[in-house]
Amino acid sequence: MSARPHLLLVDDEAAIREPLGQYLQRSGFRVSSAANAAEGRKLLGSSAIDLVVLDIMMPGEDGLSLCRSIREQGEMPIILLTARAEETDRIVGLEMGADDYVLKPFSPRELVARIKTILRRAGTGTQREAPSDGTVYAFEGWTLRSDDWTLTGQDGVAIPLSTADFRLLIAFVTRPRQVLSRDQLLDLTQGREAHAFDRSIDNQISRLRRKLEDDARSPRLIKTVWGGGYMLSADVERS
Repeated sequence: MSARPHLLLVDDEAAIREPLGQYLQRSGFRVSSAANAAEGRKLLGSSAIDLVVLDIMMPGEDGLSLCRSIREQGEMPIILLTARAEETDRIVGLEMGADDYVLKPFSPRELVARIKTILRRAGTGTQREAPSDGTVYAFEGWTLRSDDWTLTGQDGVAIPLSTADFRLLIAFVTRPRQVLSRDQLLDLTQGREAHAFDRSIDNQISRLRRKLEDDARSPRLIKTVWGGGYMLSADVERS
C-alpha cells in the first residue's frame, strides 16, 4: 500500500479544484476532491484523510463551518484557501483551529511546501515508509493488518487509519507493554524529520485513542505514563 499522504481538497470552483488536484497528485500526494462541504463530510467519513485543503467561500455550508466541525472531531490538519479581502474570516479560521491559510491567487508550489511542513509537524509526511510486511497483529479484540493498513474491531467493521495513525499504532503493537517516550515515538514515526520538543505526538495519541478506546478521556489501551511517555497496555499476538 502507498505511504503517500492522503489529502482532501474542498473547493466549489472546478477551475481551481481540478488542476490543483492534479498538481498535488504529481507532487506525490493521494487526493480526494469535493465540490462542497456535504461532499467533503462524506469523504471524511469514509476515507483516512491526512490533511484538508479547504476553501472558505462556498455556497451553502461555508468552509469555516466545516473547519469548526472537523476540529471538534479531532486534530486533523487544515489549510484554508482564502481571498485577500477575507481577513476577518482568516482570523476566525485560525481561531477555530486551522493550521495555516493560503491567499488566493496562490502558487501551487507554495501550497505544496506548506502542506509538507504541516504534515512533518503532524508526523504524516513522506519521510519514512510505513511497514507493510504482511504481519497481522491482534490485541484486545482489535486486528491490525500491516499489508493493507486495515484495523478492524470485534464487529468486523474497518476503522480508517491515516498514515500517522498507522505508523503510531505499529510502534505500539511491536512494543506492547513497553513505555515509549515522546522522543522515541517521534523517532519511530518521523525519523530524521522529528524536531526537538515537538509536541505533535500528543495530538496523534489523542486521535488514535478516539479510534481505539471506549472512552478516550479514560483510556485503557494507550496509557499515559507520567514522566515517561505512553504505553500499549495489552498483549499482542502476531501471525
